[in-house]
Amino acid sequence: MNKSPGRGRRAGAPGTREVIRDAARARFLAEGYQSVTLREVATDAGVDVALIGYYFGSKQGLFGAAMALPINPSQLVASLLDGDPGTLAERLLRSLVSVWDSPDVGAQMQAVAITALGDPNMTSLVSDGIGREVINRIADHLGEPDGAQRASAFTTQIAGLIFARYLLKLEPIASMQAQEIVDLLCPALQLALEPHQRQETGAVQ
Repeated sequence: MNKSPGRGRRAGAPGTREVIRDAARARFLAEGYQSVTLREVATDAGVDVALIGYYFGSKQGLFGAAMALPINPSQLVASLLDGDPGTLAERLLRSLVSVWDSPDVGAQMQAVAITALGDPNMTSLVSDGIGREVINRIADHLGEPDGAQRASAFTTQIAGLIFARYLLKLEPIASMQAQEIVDLLCPALQLALEPHQRQETGAVQ
């Protein structure tokens, strides 16, 4: 009796993952994050589009792999959004510092950041990807009327921390312990995430 073939999605030929990743990197660098579709990448790689989901899970996962990111920023942020709104800044900051302080993962993140700073195409691509997959995710979580502005204010401060501590290695921030950074920056970061009351200006009656 003939055995029936095993069920499940086929993983493709050896090297398929690398072929897809290389095709995606070329597309992302040429067109930016938003314009690229998974079907276009699959066509460039000569594979079925389903294999992209098999290997990378999503467009965000493909982007992270193509850019040699050791983590998926979008998934990391999404995993931290639920919980007490009053401690959201602390959760995000602790996670970020933990990732960037890691000898292995942090070194890879620094290498990607340095590459992006020296390559205009890469800078634009990383900016586009982070803007749409990190800032927008936080903004959607915060909601209207000013979620986008609050998410941008928060991310701007985080970007300043990354640049000063991990790229320029400015003292004393470069040598501070993680808890010291949390104690120092969390109040301002949490304030950025809180709804702001707009003050109306007008003539005094």
